[in-house]
Amino acid sequence: DSEVTMQILKQTKGKLLGVDFGDKRTGIAVSDSLRTMASGRQTIAVGGMEKTAEKTAEIARELGVVGVVVGVPVNMDGSFGPRAQHAQKFANILQYKLGDDVHVATLDERMTTMAASRYLNETDTRGAKRKQVIDTLSAEIILQNALDKLKYMQ
Repeated sequence: DSEVTMQILKQTKGKLLGVDFGDKRTGIAVSDSLRTMASGRQTIAVGGMEKTAEKTAEIARELGVVGVVVGVPVNMDGSFGPRAQHAQKFANILQYKLGDDVHVATLDERMTTMAASRYLNETDTRGAKRKQVIDTLSAEIILQNALDKLKYMQ
């Protein structure tokens, strides 16, 4: 259960990775070791869930993170549709690839892409540049939401 994993992450110290999984592109963000701020890191486009999970696990190990937060696009009514199930499956594969040393949690990312789009509209970011940054920005928002949630969890 993701709430249990978030509680585990609350009790650990160190950097976290944020992931906005997509079939074509996956955004990656990382926190500072004090977990105050998320920063967009990169977008990966290796194709396929398995290869993306492997590349994400490789990045997590390189950065020495203690946990990963994967955004899950839950439907507005709170139900898990095909996209949410797909992201959950990715999180499960990633957990398997990382083993027991790094905990993988999921977080409802319902409004993340809309927030990222709104920001890019406000900064007048268009075309190819927009495609390059939207996934990374979404990952950054997912991770920042997780950091804020962890800060206020009891």
